Amino acid sequence: MARYTGPTTRISRRFGQPIFGTNKSLEKRNFPPGIHGPRSRRKFSEYAVGLNEKQKLRYMYGLMERQFRRTFEAAKKQRGITGERFLQLLETRLDSVVYLLGWAKSRQAARQFVNHGHIRVNGRKVDISSYTVRPGDEVEVRNATSSRQLATRNIEETRLRNTPAWMTRQDESFRGIINRLPTREDIEPGVNEQLIVEFYSRF
Repeated sequence: MARYTGPTTRISRRFGQPIFGTNKSLEKRNFPPGIHGPRSRRKFSEYAVGLNEKQKLRYMYGLMERQFRRTFEAAKKQRGITGERFLQLLETRLDSVVYLLGWAKSRQAARQFVNHGHIRVNGRKVDISSYTVRPGDEVEVRNATSSRQLATRNIEETRLRNTPAWMTRQDESFRGIINRLPTREDIEPGVNEQLIVEFYSRF
């Protein structure tokens, strides 16, 4: 599956936040890239603001435009607030769940972890990163030395990251249980999802 493979620090500087995870370079140069970055006072149109919010969220979850838009259209068909349902669908992707459980340092690494067959859902191997988990599902690292060693190493490196309230992590069994769907308060992507809804409503 296609994915973004370009410079990550430049993207993080463009949006002023660590899109791809902790970035020390962003702390040193917390202004947009380019020769005018430090003193740029450019004003953005409403369209540009919506586009930036959409791009920011898309980069955060590591999706290409077609898949991102398809997820948005699925959210529109569901009951409830479209923006919140959209975030729920993104957050309950299997690669995102693996990242939130601390078994990978980034969502990109979590996608690779899933695609390489290290994850089981309800006892069955699932290697599709876009798989959507549901309340009651049990996600676990495959009972293989290589898989669990990799997960252990990542847990050590992500130990300061708190597990979201909507899931439970059992370190002894390398298992995560989905207790419920995440609410808007549980999700902190640092974007205004309403601007994304308004942006797509233009088309």
